[in-house]
Amino acid sequence: MRDNPRLQPPGGEELLAWLRHYRLPWLSGDLVAGLVTAIMIIPQSMAYAMLAGLPVQIGLYASLLPLLGYALFGTSMSMSVGPVAVTALMTAALLAPLATVGSEQYYQLAIWLALMSGVLLFVLGLLRMGFLANFLSHPVISGFISGASILIVLSQLPHLLGLSEWPSSPAQLLTAWQPVNTLVLTMGLLALAWLLYARSRLAGHLQRLGISAGAARLLARLAPILVVLIGLLVTIAWDLGARGVPVVGSLPAGLPALVWSTPDVVTLQALLLPAALISLVSFVESVSIAQSLARRKRQSINPDRELLALGAANAGSALTGGFAVCGGFSRSGVNVEAGANTPLAGVISAVVIGLILLTIAPLFAWLPLVMLAVVILVAVAPLIDLASLQRAWRYDRREGLTLICTAAGVVLLGIEGGIVLGVGLSVVTQLWRGSRPHVAVVGRVPGTHYFRNTQRHLVETEPQLLAMRIDENIFFANTKAIERAILRALRDYPDTRELLLILSAVNHIDSTGLDMLCELSLGLRERDIQVHLAEVKGPVMDQLEQTDWIQEQVSEIFPSTHIAFNTLSGLKRPTDEAAASAQG
Repeated sequence: MRDNPRLQPPGGEELLAWLRHYRLPWLSGDLVAGLVTAIMIIPQSMAYAMLAGLPVQIGLYASLLPLLGYALFGTSMSMSVGPVAVTALMTAALLAPLATVGSEQYYQLAIWLALMSGVLLFVLGLLRMGFLANFLSHPVISGFISGASILIVLSQLPHLLGLSEWPSSPAQLLTAWQPVNTLVLTMGLLALAWLLYARSRLAGHLQRLGISAGAARLLARLAPILVVLIGLLVTIAWDLGARGVPVVGSLPAGLPALVWSTPDVVTLQALLLPAALISLVSFVESVSIAQSLARRKRQSINPDRELLALGAANAGSALTGGFAVCGGFSRSGVNVEAGANTPLAGVISAVVIGLILLTIAPLFAWLPLVMLAVVILVAVAPLIDLASLQRAWRYDRREGLTLICTAAGVVLLGIEGGIVLGVGLSVVTQLWRGSRPHVAVVGRVPGTHYFRNTQRHLVETEPQLLAMRIDENIFFANTKAIERAILRALRDYPDTRELLLILSAVNHIDSTGLDMLCELSLGLRERDIQVHLAEVKGPVMDQLEQTDWIQEQVSEIFPSTHIAFNTLSGLKRPTDEAAASAQG
């Protein structure tokens, strides 16, 4: 049913387009997906709240209104939004310098960070700024996520080992090994072994038992639920909390009762940059997930509407006392596997979580913290993207270096430093590439209308005609390199009387580039060499037509290289005729 294009729910440009076109056959899939995803995200949301330095129930609060806000504006039919590892870590890292982790002030700042992020995202959506997703290259994104994942893994090791804090040096590690809680470590290792088995082998074993592939994958992804339930039951049955196993502690029942506390102006100003960073990262991650899911189901998304949806989701999280949220890989994957057809599945998940908060939430007070740490470790460790590093390094060392430096920057300099370093390296790399443009002397492939690089192909050239193709925009960083390439080619072809610049790959010429071309043309005119252009793109021509260079220094502009060659190769200039007469 879901694979039939005629039954596909629309992404659409309209508000709630999916609801206006809703069909009854989709309801069963949405109901099942909403229930299953809610069950799956309960331990994850609690774990990510702990990672953010907040009480675990805050993760459940952040899984209520965000799902409704996204359903109102979102264009992805299957993405599930809520607390994720990256936004949780960013919340902790960005707020730690401003308030003591665990304090009431810290909690209020987390709420305001989500609210400011939501407002910023919503405003960007209204301004149709969805193209901002293109400002972070894949190496920067991959490096950031890998570096953040390393930090997350390191932050959870104390919970796994039963340490009160992570030692800051090898010497402290040796002394801190003595107070490791062996009971906590044993519980953590058993839970870790089960989750690793579930991730790698469980689905295959279930399929051998006759369970369908889809159901087997879904059951494997629900493995954390079993860890949480067993940990909870064992702790209650043997009173492990009294035997030194850290547990969640008191957990209030009922829906959140938000008490606002407005920070001073200075603190709000200090939150502006963190809000901007968390907005950009959450938007890029969410759009990547939404696009991936849309391709699988032959649908499309609208990045501008995704900004509105994420803005509404983060504002909703703040209104329920939650922290910053975005789309999540694992929760969205479960949503798809469980049969979600529309954002109604997310609405149902929010209702289920709300009912759990109203009823059995206090039972989670006996949940061991080590179980939440294991859930985080297994969810986050695969995000350390060594495969992307290997591909980038093999294809382009500079891209691989950008990825490595971004990851190292996040680990050593923090979230802000890592992102700034990654973006800076990307910009520098692009400028470096642009400053080394490919400029080729071209000739005609015999018997064809095609023109290729004389260094790579067997081509025909004309003695008095030098044709050069510039394969880069002409801007301040590469004008000297382009000028040197042209002058070097003129030295190699001393009989040149006509210089043809082929601009088929040039999309922009800045003022520095134009000045270089003007000076070059004046110098060549003194040497009795005429400058011609071919294959100039319309937008470039629109700019050049207003300049003196085109009107006074360029002899002719040709629509194609073929026409230029035919015209200029047989051209008889007055000086040529005079020279021939003198020799006669």
